[in-house]
Amino acid sequence: MNKSTNLRSLCAQLIERVVDKGESLNTALPAAQKKLSDKDSALVQEICFGVLRTLPQLEALIGKLMERPLTGKQRVLHYLIMVGLYQLEYTRVPAHAALAETVAGAEVLKRTSLKGLLNGVLRQYQRQREELLASIQDGPQRYLHPGWLLKRLQHAWPEQWQQIVEANNLRPPMWLRVNRQHHHRGGWLAMLTDSGKHAHPAADAPDALRLESPAPVSQLPGFDQGWVTVQDLSAQRCALLLEPQDGEQILDLCAAPGGKTTHILEVAPKAQVLAVDVDAQRLKRVEENLQRLGMKAEVKQGDGRTPQQWCGERQFDRILLDAPCSATGVIRRHPDIKWLRRDRDIAELAKLQSEILDAVWPLLKPGGTLLYATCSILPEENHQQIEAFLQRQSDAEAQPLQDAPASGWQVFPEAEGGDGFFYAKLLKKPDAN
Repeated sequence: MNKSTNLRSLCAQLIERVVDKGESLNTALPAAQKKLSDKDSALVQEICFGVLRTLPQLEALIGKLMERPLTGKQRVLHYLIMVGLYQLEYTRVPAHAALAETVAGAEVLKRTSLKGLLNGVLRQYQRQREELLASIQDGPQRYLHPGWLLKRLQHAWPEQWQQIVEANNLRPPMWLRVNRQHHHRGGWLAMLTDSGKHAHPAADAPDALRLESPAPVSQLPGFDQGWVTVQDLSAQRCALLLEPQDGEQILDLCAAPGGKTTHILEVAPKAQVLAVDVDAQRLKRVEENLQRLGMKAEVKQGDGRTPQQWCGERQFDRILLDAPCSATGVIRRHPDIKWLRRDRDIAELAKLQSEILDAVWPLLKPGGTLLYATCSILPEENHQQIEAFLQRQSDAEAQPLQDAPASGWQVFPEAEGGDGFFYAKLLKKPDAN
């Protein structure tokens, strides 16, 4: 790391780009991390994710500590104060170091005249911590979610909304998928245990393991050789529910970054898979994942609403549609979703999903299977979407999954389980034209 780099000022700038400018942390963070050591990169990630996870609480504290907020060109200092508060409350960074480095960040941001203000606010928080935390514990900020999303969750899931919110606010577990073409799960788990790490197998996904504590992929036996992939438990269920078979023509639509494409090929290595995504940059990740696992699939850029542009008259035995969605089921992995999404986005996403469903349904052979999946927990994108589709398509029928309604299986995020996900298995009637 360049000696002039101040990690706290870097965090403040990244958080400003997300909250005020609407940029995804997935886009902003990796470019910044490239210039850092592994240790510094990990700290920047911890602070950025942590501030975005606890943003309403930090906003409420600043409201108590300052008479008026910093705005305009001084706005980045508002986020620098958040960075300081987060370290003091949630990290093991010694208080003196957190204070010194955060205050020094004002100088790097060319706001030297505000160093005193920054120092005073953070020291006041240290002195009045318990009183300040008690004063904000009963407000809406205690749920750490935007009001519009809380209302939607309360309306859709009156019995479960609190457990959903609590799970969203946790750090996510790290799930792995053992490549059954190389090892059965027990064999790879033994190698992991020999390396000094521990993991727990999932009951309902034969390739899935949850690491007891997250680890860099470089520490996973055979990662570079394709023996194992990082993939959440809920995402792993997609290929399992699709039930791909060798020799079949399979479409993986909205395929980037390729985790499901490669899982399909692990389950059915002789299937002919076409992986399609609208985002050319993210398709590079699909190619990289296929290369690491030594697999082959046809990879194309294309919009799900206009399949004739990328597959002509071709038809498929199975289609996996991991539809664009609000991503409200993966907030614990991407806390910036809470501040990037807007209430109005949900209707727009539901419209896009229905357009893609209608466009790709003709690509499915009679007797074929389409698995519709989202990482959303909102009914408009899930049960309601599928119920409307079944009304429109007379040659479609739903196959119930688990003990769920015919319109699909909704999974909520769980502390030691998978992310929030929805699955609907749609069959095209054999006598369909």
